[in-house]
Amino acid sequence: MQYETIVVERHDQVALITLNRPEAMNALSAQMMVEMHGVINELDSDDRCRAIVLTGNEKAFAAGADIKEMVDQTYLTAVQTEFLGEWDCIANCRTPIVAAVAGYALGGGCEIAMMCDFILAADNAKFGQPEISIGTIPGLGGTQRLTRLVGKSKSMEMSLTGRMMDAEEAERAGLVSRIVPLEELQSEAIKVATKIAGFSKPAVLLAKECVLAANNTTLDQGMRTERRAFHSLFGTPDQKEGMQAFIDKRKAKFS
Repeated sequence: MQYETIVVERHDQVALITLNRPEAMNALSAQMMVEMHGVINELDSDDRCRAIVLTGNEKAFAAGADIKEMVDQTYLTAVQTEFLGEWDCIANCRTPIVAAVAGYALGGGCEIAMMCDFILAADNAKFGQPEISIGTIPGLGGTQRLTRLVGKSKSMEMSLTGRMMDAEEAERAGLVSRIVPLEELQSEAIKVATKIAGFSKPAVLLAKECVLAANNTTLDQGMRTERRAFHSLFGTPDQKEGMQAFIDKRKAKFS
């Protein structure tokens, strides 16, 4: 299928989604939101897709929402249409999503990167929530996910001042998993996603579910979620194959 604002490629069991509005620094538009919602839902229901990489270009992952589309929005229309709500498809996707971020990830760009399961950052990446400078605040989780990732003080500073964080600071703060050279970013992200795709799908899905539960529940509730998920995997052929392969000192062949 052809898209206007994104490019979708398949690399075996990995899908690569590239935000493709270079003339607007990949600003998040309504058309992009519709296309992203459709493709994420399609990939999430496709058993051949075991992992997803979301990226932009060398200059910008996404430099925020399209302000020209937002300027005339009213409170009533925003509430009635649940404005920006369709972007939640990224956070709700059960298939693991790796964000490969180069250049600017600002406003909504930073927020959709945080919706992904982890972020690989190029050495030129810059993250920020500059919404305060245009008379608004983050609306895709910037005050919530950023605070959970980097803590109250740094999140508050970024939300109140619009200050950008470079890749090294983002790694130290826990926003990104690790930094890779710009020229290696896409290949490394696909390599990592391919590794994930090669593991047992039930184990991957439950590992993701349990890690997410750590942010949304108490420790006691999270431990119960993890323990039951752990127990359930003993009912899968992949667990038997994985453990027998370990004993036999060979590579597991997960089904």
